[in-house]
Amino acid sequence: MSRDLAKPLGDPPVRDRRHPVTAVVALGANLGDRSGTLDAAVRELERLPLTERVVCSAPVETIAVKPEGPDETAPAYLNAVALVTTRLAPTVLLGFLQAIEERHGRVRRERWGDRTLDLDLIAYGDVVSDDPALTLPHPRAGERAFVLAPWLDVDPEAVLPGRGRADALLAALGEEPR
Repeated sequence: MSRDLAKPLGDPPVRDRRHPVTAVVALGANLGDRSGTLDAAVRELERLPLTERVVCSAPVETIAVKPEGPDETAPAYLNAVALVTTRLAPTVLLGFLQAIEERHGRVRRERWGDRTLDLDLIAYGDVVSDDPALTLPHPRAGERAFVLAPWLDVDPEAVLPGRGRADALLAALGEEPR
């Protein structure tokens, strides 16, 4: 079976499939060789079909965040953000991100649990979608310094669709990743 990887599944927003879109992907790891895992994940992003360019931020180390708040007893995260210029449909890109996570040993046992690799699709161009299978932009991206700060590293003019400029969102949080 083959399918057009640029064609979205379901009933997604309409877009011109001939032109690439910049997707914002957050990377994080707090188990194992965190730096090596993030480097390998970026190399895999670069090899995705219909993907023209990947630009990745410098990594930042952050405290693990659990539903109760920051958890200094959990292993620290290494986070980064990659801008992925692609013609893959957002749902197809999400499927590739999940496959990369699985290749790096990601096991989905608990929400907000420790992980070898986490890849979140933060934004896909200016697409806004409340589809339960893929909400865009990521609903908590504007509340996460560990996403906003590295995103600004690779795109100082970044805008989170529907929320505003990333620098203003980060300033409103009043925190910086360490």
